[in-house]
Amino acid sequence: MNTEIRLSTTGKGKCLHAVTHIAKDAVIFEEIPLVSCQFSWNETCMYKACNHCLRPLETAEENVRRLTGNSSWVLPYPQCCTTKKEDIIRCPDCSTEYCSENCKTLAFDEYHKTICSRTLDDRSAHPIIQLQEAWKQIHYPPETSSIFLIVRLLAKIIQAPNTEEAIETTLSFCHRSVNEDAELAHKFLGKKFSHQVNLLRELIANALPNPKVQQFLTQEGFQSLVALIGTNGQGVGSSPFSSWRRNVEKLNLSAEQKEQIDSLVDRIYDEMYSHTGDFLNSEGVGLYARQSCANHSCDPNAEISFVHNNYRLSLIALKDIQPGEEICISYLGDCDNERSRHSRRKTLMENYLFACECSKCLAEIDDPDVTSEEEMSAEEDD
Repeated sequence: MNTEIRLSTTGKGKCLHAVTHIAKDAVIFEEIPLVSCQFSWNETCMYKACNHCLRPLETAEENVRRLTGNSSWVLPYPQCCTTKKEDIIRCPDCSTEYCSENCKTLAFDEYHKTICSRTLDDRSAHPIIQLQEAWKQIHYPPETSSIFLIVRLLAKIIQAPNTEEAIETTLSFCHRSVNEDAELAHKFLGKKFSHQVNLLRELIANALPNPKVQQFLTQEGFQSLVALIGTNGQGVGSSPFSSWRRNVEKLNLSAEQKEQIDSLVDRIYDEMYSHTGDFLNSEGVGLYARQSCANHSCDPNAEISFVHNNYRLSLIALKDIQPGEEICISYLGDCDNERSRHSRRKTLMENYLFACECSKCLAEIDDPDVTSEEEMSAEEDD
């Protein structure tokens, strides 16, 4: 292992540090999540993905046809599509789909045995289905997390061979005060819907009436879990078309063939954006034990990637990292990270409750305390 987790001496909690030299572009580590799930609206809108690992369940060609609204598309090089339709399998009780027998077995053994909605005459009466509908009315697209991370976390505790160890693993993510948890839960759900936190808690309690998880279903315990998924949830995206495109790029094609593929891909993306907009991927969220220890920097030395087209996370070095150096990622999107120091720190304080003191923020400490929008308005007035 080329990294180690340390406790910060400056109040940041856990930190991730390099123990060997890590070269730029190297894969620092890969990790599968403690739990993950697809976004609820993403699933409802027919973005088909494995219910366990989030691997796409449609072929690249099916994906292109759906996202462009054009059923006549035919992709060349079908061997570059990674979707194996013949391996797709369903839960016999609730018809939940998985990319393979292995994922179905892993899901059942870890959490699905507890939360399977079964085949009911009226499935809408099941607490899990009621929770799904309640969550969708609270958390509209663009989606950033899912209440079902909490459901699967609690189901894993219920099914774990060692309950105490499973509880300790979950608690290792929670390290804030009660007031901070309440503030983050309020922020995560939004002012308009924060009063519905008790509804979500009651629905989960109805779905999981088990004494092993009761400490997490008190008001404070549940607020802590909501804050956990709001601050530690890592977005996951997969796309059969993107995977096909990457594999085609690896083929030994002539210059003319490469030019034809580039033109084809450009046309497809133009049609996708025109028909579907920006939401092209099967999207979900996961909780990653090691990745969650990587703190934020506005000048990060690492970034997260999903090169396996499922929930397996890869942490990639953006620059050479020396032994002992802290490994940091950016919690902000590319656009937010390019904004003024004041804007970046305001966003981080609102969403993560910390004032950034990274090297970039310290270097810009004398910059005016105005947001990027205020700077633009001032320039327009001059």
